[in-house]
Order: sequence, then structure tokens, then C-alpha cells
Amino acid sequence: MFELTRTIKYEADRVKGFGREVTSVPGCENLETCIQCGTCSGVCPLSIYMDYSPRQVMALVRSDFKNEVLRSHTIWLCASCYACTSECPRKIRITDIMYELKQRAMHEGIYPRKFPIPVLAQEFTKMAHKRGRVTENFLATILFLKTNIMAALGMWKLGLGLLTRGRFPLKWESIKRRSELDGMMKTVDNISIDALPQAQHHGHKHNGGH
Repeated sequence: MFELTRTIKYEADRVKGFGREVTSVPGCENLETCIQCGTCSGVCPLSIYMDYSPRQVMALVRSDFKNEVLRSHTIWLCASCYACTSECPRKIRITDIMYELKQRAMHEGIYPRKFPIPVLAQEFTKMAHKRGRVTENFLATILFLKTNIMAALGMWKLGLGLLTRGRFPLKWESIKRRSELDGMMKTVDNISIDALPQAQHHGHKHNGGH
């Protein structure tokens, strides 16, 4: 059955204050000066695959369309190549804004499910927090199991070859004095939580500070 989808945005779709929250984050202040010239979209090598172009994301953020931005694939397709930032005539740090939007989407748990990039970011962070090092073969295995298990099964020959050549260690990498690392990570996490807007701060604590 043919399904119609509304594309026009209404005033009721806005989350008032969202744009102001983003621009209050260090590195994102210049968003207000965006002139919507489209340079960021023109130089972005992945814009042809995005549901919203970088220019559209900047406009949506400024206009408080929080749900549209945080649920989009665009922020996860950003390759952090900094082409948009280096070419922006208003010196807007668009890549930093994309980072901030990713963090907000992950804090609120509204990123696309089974999408590999946010899963990779989460598992990388967990591993770094817990062990101080990232064991790449375990990271890749966890990523495949959580996003596309059939793709993992299809790569068994590659895994076997790496294993026989000693390139696929079966032991987790870790650092010494992990308790000191744990203390530093907790300090950074507390600073990050305190930097969140008040309403989001309460929600973050309610969810266990994850």
C-alpha cells in the first residue's frame, strides 16, 4: 500500500531552545553566523548519501528541529574530514557541531539502531575506559555481532588467515595501573555531565549516567 509522508515542518515540531543549547557548547558558537551558502554541502564527499545535507543540518539546528537532526543519518555519515570547516566562509566549525550532535544522540539513545558508526563509538569508548587500550580484533568482532552477524560469518576465512599468522590475538590488551585511568575517566565524565543543559543533566543522571 502506498504511504504518504509529510515533508513540511511545523512550528509544533520544534524543540524550543535546542539551537541555543548547541551554540552554547565551545566550538559551536559561530553557527549563528551561518549564511546558508551551501559551501559545506558542496565540498562534503558524503553529502550525496545523506538524508539532510550539512547546510540543511545547520539550518535545522538553528531552527530547533532537534528530533529531525538527532534521528538523521547525516551526523553519522560525517567522516570528520574537516573539508566543510576549512572551506566555510564564516569560519563555522561544522565538524565540531556534528560531533556535538552525535554525542547528544548517543546520550538520548535515539541514534539509528543497527547503524555501525554509533555502535563502534560506544564499544570503542567502553573498551578504552575499561582497559586503557583497544584490542582491534575484539572491537571488530563485537561490532559485527551487534550490527550485521551475517557479514561476520562471511569473513571467517579472513579471520582464520589472521589467526594462523598471529595477527588475531586471543588476549585482551590492557595497561597497568588501571585504577588511575578509571579515576581520570570519571573526572572527565563528571565534567561532561556538568556541561550538559540543566534538563538534559537531570535526564542523564536518571538514566544511570550512562
